[in-house]
Amino acid sequence: MQSEDMSRRIRDLVRGVDRAALATALPVEGGSWPYASLVLVSVDHDLSPILLLSDLAEHARAIVGDDRVSLLFDGTHGLDQPLTGPRVTLVGHAVRNDDARLARRFLARHPDAKMYAGFNDFHFYRVTVERAHLVAGFGRIRWLSAAELNAVPASGLVDGEEDIVNHMNEDHADAVQLYAAKLLGLSGGEWRMTGIDAEGIDLRHSGQVARLAFDAPLAAASEARKVLVALVAKARAV
Repeated sequence: MQSEDMSRRIRDLVRGVDRAALATALPVEGGSWPYASLVLVSVDHDLSPILLLSDLAEHARAIVGDDRVSLLFDGTHGLDQPLTGPRVTLVGHAVRNDDARLARRFLARHPDAKMYAGFNDFHFYRVTVERAHLVAGFGRIRWLSAAELNAVPASGLVDGEEDIVNHMNEDHADAVQLYAAKLLGLSGGEWRMTGIDAEGIDLRHSGQVARLAFDAPLAAASEARKVLVALVAKARAV
């Protein structure tokens, strides 16, 4: 598998799931122990994971002493032989971040988290990725650097994302349903768009998430409307 194929595989997998296993170094007498826990996750346009953690949780306490973390994203769900499927581990540093934009992106992905996101002991974290380890199946294993992930944001889309998502959900909800039903083969009539990045859009219905990838990445936010309209035409033609 070529390097770009691997990096795209990683980007698609990480953006397509809404939870991960977080590993931290849990302080204990005489040193530390690896500690794994389940966390909800969103990712920024540059593939940096965004977390919402309570100060009372063991993993948050561990990060205070050692901000090195790894996140395992599992793409093997539904496979008869899970070890033949893809999984990605991102390795990096988790740092508290109060950027309101990151909070909005996370809460759009996980709307139920709004119930506790404002509690004094909850804080958002951004993970700066240093390396990624892809296991794409037996014998297809590789480490990639952060630069090799090639997660390049589209110009202007970081700032324009919220308006695009709100516009689609409020004025073109029928188009969002077409994306889910016709292009992804998903049931249910209450799908909402939760995010858009250079390579696709994120959807959510109740507790289910989905990812619709673009045929080609966006170079700028100004290209989003044309691509979204084209996807509606494609869905209607199915």
